[in-house]
Formats: sequence, C-alpha cells, structure tokens
Amino acid sequence: SSFAIKCGGPQITSSTGIVFDGENEDLGASSYYMINTERWAVSNNGMFLDNNNPQFTQNSSSQFTNTLDSNLFQTARLSPVSLRYYGLGLQNGNYTVNLLFAESAFPDSPKWQSVGRRIFDIYVQACITNNVNSLSPATPNAIYDVYMYSVGFHLELSVNFTANVSHNFLEIHLYWAGKGTCCIPAQGTYGPSISAISVTPDFVPTVCNRPPGMCSRKKKAMSAVIGISVAAAVVIIVFLLVIFVLRQRKRRILIQNANAELSGTGVKPNIFSYAELQVATNDFNAANKLGEGGFGPVYQGTLSDGTVVAMKQLSAASLQGKSQFLTEIATISAVKHRNLVKLHGCCLERDKYLLIYEYLENKSLVE
Repeated sequence: SSFAIKCGGPQITSSTGIVFDGENEDLGASSYYMINTERWAVSNNGMFLDNNNPQFTQNSSSQFTNTLDSNLFQTARLSPVSLRYYGLGLQNGNYTVNLLFAESAFPDSPKWQSVGRRIFDIYVQACITNNVNSLSPATPNAIYDVYMYSVGFHLELSVNFTANVSHNFLEIHLYWAGKGTCCIPAQGTYGPSISAISVTPDFVPTVCNRPPGMCSRKKKAMSAVIGISVAAAVVIIVFLLVIFVLRQRKRRILIQNANAELSGTGVKPNIFSYAELQVATNDFNAANKLGEGGFGPVYQGTLSDGTVVAMKQLSAASLQGKSQFLTEIATISAVKHRNLVKLHGCCLERDKYLLIYEYLENKSLVE
C-alpha cells in the first residue's frame, strides 16, 4: 500500500532505497495521467497568465546542498492553479504522507528577482493543513511558502502529514489561491511546485494495491516457489526413506545369512555389519590396533551407542579357519564367568569374520 512519485521527472531511487516512480508526462492546462500499475494518478488544471510558452515542469542543474538526493530536487512539477495526486486501491488506515519541495526560481541574491514568493495551499484528504515550523496543525486558511520554510534558494524541504484513508484512496491537492507574487522573476512564476511524494502506511498491509493481474502473477510465483519447495522436500524424504528401507533390508539379509551359518552352533549372538565396524575403528586405523595373535589383528573401537569394544579379525593368513571361528562363538556364548570377557557379537559378512569382545584395559584378575 505504499508508493512514491518523482514529480515532473524520471524514475529515481533515493539514498534510502525508496524507488520513486517517474512522472514526467506532458501535462497541459487540463490533463490527467494514471501510471500503468494503477497505483497512483495525477491531474493538472489551469493556464499560466501572460505566458506564451507555459512550462509545467521545472529543471535545474544546480546541486541542493542540504540533501543526499540532490537529483531528486532537480526537476519538479508545476501547476498554475490546481495540482492533485491520488493514491489508488489503498488499504484503509493511517498513512504518513511525505512531500518534498525545493525552490529554484528565486535566486538567493540582493537583486529584485529574489523578492518573489511562491505561496500555495496544501489539502490532504480535502482538509487544508500545514505542519511546517511554527504553524499549528489544521490552521484555517494555512498557506505554504516553499522559499520561506526551506530558508533559502536550492535547499530541500521535507514535510510530513498524517492522512486517514477510509475509502481506499488518498488525495493530495496543491492549490494556488492568488497569494504570493506572479511575475517575479518572469511572467507565470507562481502556483504549486513539488519535487516528490512518498506515502507509506502506518500499519502492516494485508492486501495488494497492484492491478489484479500483477497480484495474481505474484501469487502464482509464490505458489510456484511453495510448490517447488514442497516437491523438493517430498523428493528428499522419499530418497531418505528409500535409503533407510534398503539399509534395513540389507541388514535383514545379513542377519539371515549369519544365522544360517550359526544354525549348527545353537547360539544367536548380535550381528554387526562390516560397515558399522569400519566406522567404530575409523576404518581399522593403525592407531586403534591393540595387537595381533594367531587368530589375527585386534582393534579397539567404539560402537554407535558409545560402548568401547575390542574387535578380533580373522586374518587370511591365520591357521584358524571358519570352523574354529564358529566354535569360538559357540564356546564364549555358552560359558559365562566374571573372569571371562563378554562377547558382544560378531560379523560374518562374506569373507569378513570378526569377533566383538568387551574391552578391558591391562589389569589383574583382582582388579
């Protein structure tokens, strides 16, 4: 519900990031223009007296010293009598109306040209108002003198008003009521002059003030983003689910094969996959090797639940074979004694045969 207008000039982005829509249409004595987004409109009415070449815009190449946005004030919209700006399709509520002015027609010098004054009334929502300097709000017949309140030539002046929108539109009316000078420094130097307008809501808008097509395109784009995000999330979830199912299936097959090999021993120890033991020993890193015997190397490892274990791996060069390996599993599982290390499980995956024991540090039986 916010909008900004660069009156009488092209589109400009201010130092604060506000994008002022260009409003440099050729407005004549009685004309009207509405931007293609239908967010705002402008109308002009009146003819400059005794001026054969009336200009409805003002241009200056000078720098305005009291602002970071000098180019915002180098063009302005002029009107001989009545200049109106309309905010369209606004959500009802209070808005801050910021009007930006600068006077460049009257030079700051001791010459006679500097005595000119441009004075006009400001109406916001059909109410005459002025909150500049010492003037009190809602002063009857309040007038506006840009030169006097900006305190000089080529100086920026910013004025804020609070306006209540109750019927979805805002009207800003600048009106010349015959006050001020009319022919200094040249004929037709009078009437409203404004450089820019910025309107922002004093609340968080919940509706779109763009044309239906643009709002629907934005909604479609948002819907597309949401749809893509949801689809991506579903694909990721399905992918993770497939991986989980495959791993579970692989583990079931592993256990089934191990139980088949152990069927003659009458025991059913815990079955570990070789991948689990690789993780536990950091891929059987040499730093985790505890020693080596006739059966094969022994590694220290940490299972996924934090249990520290010793893993005895059957070496291909070992004189013991698969039958001795299965016999050891049956024997250790059948005999229970506090002085015997506990068997946590085994691995029988293809040609990988490992026994996983309780890990004990070098201590005596007493300890």
